[in-house]
Amino acid sequence: MARSQHLVMPEAQSVLAMFASAMDGGGVAEMRAGMAAMMAAMPLPADEGVTVSDRTIKGLNGAPDVPVRIYIPSWLQAPYPIHLDIHGGGFIAGDLETDRQVCRDICKGAECAVVSVDYRLAPETVWPGSSDDCYAALLWIAEQGAALGFDTSRLTIGGESAGGGHAAALAIRARNENGPKIRLQLLGQPMLDDRTCVADPHPYTGEYVWTHSLNKLGWGSLLGVEPGSDAVPTGAVPARCTDLSGLPPTFIVVGALDLFVEEDIEYARRLMRAGVPTELHILPGMFHGAASVVPDAALSRAYFEMQFAALRRAVA
Repeated sequence: MARSQHLVMPEAQSVLAMFASAMDGGGVAEMRAGMAAMMAAMPLPADEGVTVSDRTIKGLNGAPDVPVRIYIPSWLQAPYPIHLDIHGGGFIAGDLETDRQVCRDICKGAECAVVSVDYRLAPETVWPGSSDDCYAALLWIAEQGAALGFDTSRLTIGGESAGGGHAAALAIRARNENGPKIRLQLLGQPMLDDRTCVADPHPYTGEYVWTHSLNKLGWGSLLGVEPGSDAVPTGAVPARCTDLSGLPPTFIVVGALDLFVEEDIEYARRLMRAGVPTELHILPGMFHGAASVVPDAALSRAYFEMQFAALRRAVA
């Protein structure tokens, strides 16, 4: 029995055996295969009035073109708020299909259009390749979005897990480079600090879905160096940024049993001390990805609904 099993929310108890180390025990190929299998087992989302289209945009500084997927709610009148979604997958897995349901849910729950970006994955592309792709998407929205009906003055960004980490890094980059103004960074169980790989382990986190070994694999693949070391490239890890002032308002939600809970709490604390409007929620009984594993649980519904509410407030 896992140390944290008695703390897991009741609705998820029946699936623990399936999701304990569901993607663990191998390398990048095994992680990608596990994630692909999980996606294949999920039903295709219904249309529900959301128009979906794919295109490619110009990569940054001569990099390859970047695929993006655009979700537009048919019931909204242009110009509509626009949210840049960055998918999860530990920096090493995922694609435009990963957030196919999430993006539709954001359209409905937050009353906005969504652009999802298919950034290059590690280890084939190390930092800053994925950051460049996300920034290219952000610049494209700001520069070309009006032609698609986007209200680029009501721009938000966000993602789950590694996508949340990328979103946090993107907000820092946009601030540093005087880029587009972002109304909110929406960080769901974000992957923010490579030093968690070498920190004293929390006794009750990281036992389900995203484990310590997967965390080390993901960070090492992105950084191209040993995570937690002094050789980490400057700017690659949001939690290593020494100045968090001037960042956009931030919403963070994470489960109490998530491997990232302590790094997320610390990031929120530092944001608040830097004068950044910050909202932090820690949900008991939830491990990494639990809201997607048991989406009908009351706590899972709250996990997503509070994010939609934050987006609506940000662009009101």
